[in-house]
Amino acid sequence: MKTVLKILKIVGLLVGVLAVSLAILIFVTFSGSLPIQDGQRLDGVEVVKDGFVSAFIVDIDDHDVALVDAGNDHRARAILSALARRHLGPDAVKAILVTHGDRDHTAGVAAFPQAVVMSLQAEVARVEGRALPASFFKRLIASRRPSGVKVARALHDGESLSLGNLVVRVFAVPGHTAGSAAFLARGVLFMGDSAEATKHATLAAGHWLFTENPAQDHASLHRLAQQIQPWAGEVKAIACAHSGLLTSGLSPLADLAANDK
Repeated sequence: MKTVLKILKIVGLLVGVLAVSLAILIFVTFSGSLPIQDGQRLDGVEVVKDGFVSAFIVDIDDHDVALVDAGNDHRARAILSALARRHLGPDAVKAILVTHGDRDHTAGVAAFPQAVVMSLQAEVARVEGRALPASFFKRLIASRRPSGVKVARALHDGESLSLGNLVVRVFAVPGHTAGSAAFLARGVLFMGDSAEATKHATLAAGHWLFTENPAQDHASLHRLAQQIQPWAGEVKAIACAHSGLLTSGLSPLADLAANDK
């Protein structure tokens, strides 16, 4: 019995050390990020901070909106509060554009049953919870249950879609996940977790700890910098999910591509 208790104590100690080490690693990983500013608004776009991640409300017209991602809270309380301040309810959300299928970006989808959920074709299985992450670290923390999310429209690299008066351009940026997407709408380039805004107002590739294929992510950012050139003049800001907005147009992405060899 004493031997069993001793083993349990050792196991408990190892688990505790592992948890503390992981917490320190995550803190260090995100310590250089530009802080998220809850409620920050650009022309037709509002930032909603949901704990450690952002969702974005994008105006379609005066009464209808789209979301880019749906946050970490399955009740979507932060998003619903932001909508309520504008005298809008959950039915005002007509579409949810999912940058990728990690649960901190899809948990709130269920709070908007009238919304059409969209993701890149390559990410549909992840969004719906039918595929596990590719990385070992993410497999340790990922849920193995279906997400309950149903993707109603699969998107493709390079397409444009119209949601009422809102035009959204779609770009594939695989690396963070196999089907990660970036969206350009209302002058904001939404990057999901494929990139991070730093405290120095620069853009960096997605954090290696959570990126399933860092080399592919870097290559995707280089490709995006070229692919988006026809619409470069439209880009007023770059929005990353775990950091604040960069409001100097497309130059942070161009600088990253030029200096990231």
